[in-house]
Amino acid sequence: MANLMPTLKEKKRYVVYEISSDKPMGVDSKKVVEKVQSIMGVFDSAKAGLMNAHYNQKTQRGVIRVTTKYVDKLRTSLMLIEDIDNEDVSIRTIGVSGILQKAKHIAG
Repeated sequence: MANLMPTLKEKKRYVVYEISSDKPMGVDSKKVVEKVQSIMGVFDSAKAGLMNAHYNQKTQRGVIRVTTKYVDKLRTSLMLIEDIDNEDVSIRTIGVSGILQKAKHIAG
């Protein structure tokens, strides 16, 4: 089977987010992606190609990979998350990058 030409591959973006809570919490980054998938729905999250790329527990910042067409839906879904593991949280988007290394640098 031949590989896809670069022009046919979907372009991806890396969304950097920060979790704010009353007390520091050891959130598993997979739980954030699961919450986003439940908000976006099965089909949209599959088309978006959501994937956890990086998470720093000290700064509570993470990076999620998504296709370019679904960046706005991901940002909205992150904003709608109100609780993780029965703890009240608010998640804000810090930035969007096309390069993983730059996104990791922003995340800390």
